[in-house]
Amino acid sequence: MTPRSMPHEFVQLQTTLDDRKQAEELIREAVERRLAACGQLLGPVDSTYWWNGAVEEASEWMCLFKTTGARAAQLERWIAERHPYEVPEIVTVGLTGVSKAYGEWIENETEE
Repeated sequence: MTPRSMPHEFVQLQTTLDDRKQAEELIREAVERRLAACGQLLGPVDSTYWWNGAVEEASEWMCLFKTTGARAAQLERWIAERHPYEVPEIVTVGLTGVSKAYGEWIENETEE
């Protein structure tokens, strides 16, 4: 399911980068642009994946963004335009059970 059809009011979008500084900058700029209410940086995480017919391994930094379902597609496009990977991981998951206060905060911080 793509963010454009995301039925959830609030979502978490995640991506990974192999450079911590780039990951920090991506998070900061997304929040400054109000595409996300917050971003979190986890890692490094060890990734194992198929790429160009071979199993690869890499250390990466996971970026988690909290935003509204309405802003998810815009955030996805923005990340895809700036991401250095040929095929970046951009995964959006609908959030359920978001507290009223936290949901209101996400909405307020992502208003255009």
